[in-house]
Amino acid sequence: MLNTALRTLRTRWTTFVGSFLALSLGVALIAVMGLALASSLDAPDRGPERFAAAPVVVKGQDTLKVPTSVDDRTQRLAQPRPVPERTVAKLRGLGAVVEDRSFAVRAEGGPADLVGHPWSTAAFAPYELDAGRAPEAADEVVVSGGWAPPGTRLRTGGGTVRVVGTVAGLGFEDAVFYTDARAAELSPRSRQLVVDADAAAVRHAVRGSGSGSGTGTGSGSGDDSDGGPDGVQVLTGEARRYADADPDRDSEALTAMNAMFGTAGGVTGFVSVFVVASTFAFAVAQRRREFGLLRTAGATPGQIRRMVLSEACVVGVLASAAGCVLGSYGAPMLAAWSVDEGLAPRWFTIGDHTWPYHMAFWTGLFVALCGALAASWRAGRTGPTEALREASVDTRAMTWGRWLVGSALLATAAVTLVLALVTNPGDLLQRKTYVSRPMLLISAVALLAPVLVRPSARLIAWLPARLPGAGGMLLRENTAAGVRRTAAVAAPVLVTVALAGSLLGATATLGEAKATEMRERTAADFVVTPAGAAGDAGGVRETGFGEAVLERLRAVPGTEVAPSSSSAVYVLEDGVALIRSEARAAEPEPLAATATLPLAAGRVSDLDDASIIVNEEWEKHTVGERVDVWLGDGTRKSLKIAAVMTTGTGGNGVYVTPRNAPAAPVDRVDVRLADGADPAAVAAGLRQAVRASGGEVLTRDAWVRAMRPETNRTTRMGLFMVLGIALLYTGISLANTMVMATSDRLRELAALRLAGATRWQVLRLVGAEALLVVMVGGLLGALVAGLNLVGMWRALGLLSVRTSVEIPWATLGVVLGGCAVLAVLSAVVPAGLALRRGALEPAGVRE
Repeated sequence: MLNTALRTLRTRWTTFVGSFLALSLGVALIAVMGLALASSLDAPDRGPERFAAAPVVVKGQDTLKVPTSVDDRTQRLAQPRPVPERTVAKLRGLGAVVEDRSFAVRAEGGPADLVGHPWSTAAFAPYELDAGRAPEAADEVVVSGGWAPPGTRLRTGGGTVRVVGTVAGLGFEDAVFYTDARAAELSPRSRQLVVDADAAAVRHAVRGSGSGSGTGTGSGSGDDSDGGPDGVQVLTGEARRYADADPDRDSEALTAMNAMFGTAGGVTGFVSVFVVASTFAFAVAQRRREFGLLRTAGATPGQIRRMVLSEACVVGVLASAAGCVLGSYGAPMLAAWSVDEGLAPRWFTIGDHTWPYHMAFWTGLFVALCGALAASWRAGRTGPTEALREASVDTRAMTWGRWLVGSALLATAAVTLVLALVTNPGDLLQRKTYVSRPMLLISAVALLAPVLVRPSARLIAWLPARLPGAGGMLLRENTAAGVRRTAAVAAPVLVTVALAGSLLGATATLGEAKATEMRERTAADFVVTPAGAAGDAGGVRETGFGEAVLERLRAVPGTEVAPSSSSAVYVLEDGVALIRSEARAAEPEPLAATATLPLAAGRVSDLDDASIIVNEEWEKHTVGERVDVWLGDGTRKSLKIAAVMTTGTGGNGVYVTPRNAPAAPVDRVDVRLADGADPAAVAAGLRQAVRASGGEVLTRDAWVRAMRPETNRTTRMGLFMVLGIALLYTGISLANTMVMATSDRLRELAALRLAGATRWQVLRLVGAEALLVVMVGGLLGALVAGLNLVGMWRALGLLSVRTSVEIPWATLGVVLGGCAVLAVLSAVVPAGLALRRGALEPAGVRE
């Protein structure tokens, strides 16, 4: 049968070109994602940057380490501790000590990630002046990168400064250097310092100066670091990189890339397997007359099946090899795009890996054989009378196997959704869930598509069928009669529309739910924040508002002011998991006046220095129960639960008093108007109070809009990459399948011409049928997306979040419109070329 298969491939190559292209593209995409994923598993060794020329760096405690029965659990502290004063005093006796400070700087016209340092630390990178001089006054600075030449005046949150010198940028930061005295004013806390002394003497001094309190331990990073009893670390050699801002950025970038490429690879694999199997099945279904002739000539069902599998094997080998070659060219292009878009660090390139090629090749061949195997059983059952059939009506498109698998997948999707809603609704809000769950429902609906295609087509064509003329009736009946053809063409449209609606709709719905939570929680009339966004950016924290600014804010008449700080609280759950919860520190009475917390039990007014407000996600969440926690600086404390918030979307965090958030700067001030107060006058007073510090005053609505949660850029770009790949694959597969389907209908089109239809009437009918099939696929895809989004909406309701379902209508319209244009062109062009030869030639009849 191999010889027969090869001859068939040579003479009927147009039948297999669609399968070849679909499979080779699928293998190429799998190879590209596999190579990208393999290359993101390991990061290159990164040496110290800011302290590459420093002799010894001493760093305060920045890591919480908690021993458990299994292993030590660690978390980064929200408020790292400074080096104790007694330790600093001993170190000064060994040699020169330079205190390091890092703080965010906001300058008009400058880079968004500017970070300030004292000038005395510039030599440790080392930075060298290439123009101007060092700063000598409080209003003088030196900048890196040359974006502001000497003499430039810059408006910053701390006032106007003048650039007196520049240093060449070293690539890892955009720095602004102040005098040491001014840097100390802008950032009073120093968490690390450089000591010009022998490393052994420094380690001895650090060990000998500790109190042994043991509230936490240092990270102990590398062979060249050592920790003291207060968690103080002594960093030398390569370990000095742990004193750089955000030393874990490489590992975090790897985690983000692994998630992005892993998700893209999974979706790509699913789409390619799905479309390739559908294409092979359609290609076999087209040849039932050919199989009938072979059966008439004496071929057995087993021989037919072996021939089909041999054809699939040959096509699979050739297409998989071609796909691997394409993947080798596509992977570097994906890596370059990821770096250009900021999704991957600058060092990311495609490495020398071979296993992704093996995975892609054998997956492609396996998919080809599996796709043909199911169809080969149908081909083997073809009877000799099939050679005499002239009608193309599909009388039995659903086999018992398709019914069984499709129904099982549909039942599995329904059962898992119900179980998730009953046991853990929050799981439906996780990215891994709302990315993977649509695949199950897409597979089920696609397998049951022949059952859904006929009623869907009749529903969409109901109005055209009632218009004058026979065109509408032919449109409806042709689409409904050719169930296999309609299902095969609609399959890629179904996948793309369902993925676009499910993924983008899920992220939009979740974003709207978080915005709703924020809107309902904020009861203040105004919100005041420091210059720039408060929080962490590149490992550098904002300094926040000082006490003088807070006093000026409190002095504004007609207001009730509630300052609060960002911190964190750590709790050990199940005896082995050290969980970090974002915390907000505020006094209870002002907090109750300016915020409406989603409480499930307890009262905000019961919060005090010995208690905490938690949410229902905590293992212990009963009012009055005590829980052992570690505060943001690593201090262990036992607190009583004063109130419990609902779970919500998972971002409710916890609340503590300022006493339990030591050293956390005030980064937000909520302001409530007193009865009869003039909003305009209060707003003017608030702006005047923060003018010197560069604070920003926003109304409640403006604050909610500004802080509306947005999807992480890496996640968003990853989703668009997935959808772009799916759309590209859908376009090529749709074009292939439409060409195959149109070429199989040449006898039918010739019959229409013989019946008196003009060439343009036939082409309009072919185009309308292609458009109708795309609409059927879009309808089924929208049904799948709607079911997935309704499941998420129900989960949000169970988590006490009332929000609307967000459907990306614009994106779905663009996707469906692109598919429609491509399908119509792919159907009309080959039909037009065939009809140019005359009305009878396509039917195989000569005049």
